[in-house]
Amino acid sequence: MFSELRHREPLLFWIGVAMMLTLIVCVLISIGDTRTILGLNPWIKPMKFLTSVTIFLWTVAWFMPEARETPVVSGFSKISIVRWTIGLAMIIEIACVILQSARGAPSHFNTTSLFDTAIFAVMATTIGFNNAAVLLFLWIIRRDTPPHRAGYLWGIRLGVAIFLLACSQGVVILLNNAHTVGALDGGPGLPFVNWSTTAGDLRVAHFFGMHAMQALPLLGFLLDKSRVPAKSVVFAVSFLWLVVMGGLLAAALAGTPVLAAY
Repeated sequence: MFSELRHREPLLFWIGVAMMLTLIVCVLISIGDTRTILGLNPWIKPMKFLTSVTIFLWTVAWFMPEARETPVVSGFSKISIVRWTIGLAMIIEIACVILQSARGAPSHFNTTSLFDTAIFAVMATTIGFNNAAVLLFLWIIRRDTPPHRAGYLWGIRLGVAIFLLACSQGVVILLNNAHTVGALDGGPGLPFVNWSTTAGDLRVAHFFGMHAMQALPLLGFLLDKSRVPAKSVVFAVSFLWLVVMGGLLAAALAGTPVLAAY
């Protein structure tokens, strides 16, 4: 798999490798760091981001052969814009998160100083550029759909589209000026992800929506090898995915904890 990833998109593959190596370093540093940020070890957030970003980078790398090569000017293609924008945006994002963790300061919603405000602004800007690149990627995904690959290709298209919708929820999080609704960030939460167990948490719907980008193409790929109508099933599951994502978002906005149903 790693050999295939490297062949499909070398730049994003190697950035992902660097992220994984950095993750190992963060894990080792966290063992001896007794500080806390909002009640958590300061290296938990970099570890979460490094894991998530690597999955994202390698997912885009895997899908890259399905993009149409469309020159813009003298050999500068939309594919190049996508790969370099995503790669650089993720490097800057991770660098900001790690820098703030090393300083013992929150990376998100931190406006206690001009420096902290600037870091948060840089992070928000890079995510905006990243989302624009993903939107461009969605536009250049191949238009033809061979019947024997219909589930997989529609899984990619719908998965990327839902990913973008989930990313747009970041605006809701920004307007709320916190991840949590009905309580302060940093309260009791689930292990590692720290989703609030006492109030609504906007990260749950955000997380669920973003990972449609992996789940739907995988579902389509498996269905293409069966006798079921892969395209129809992928569309139906995509609709259900949106419904669940919307429900999770509504529950969070109402201040309902993710485990309230239990």
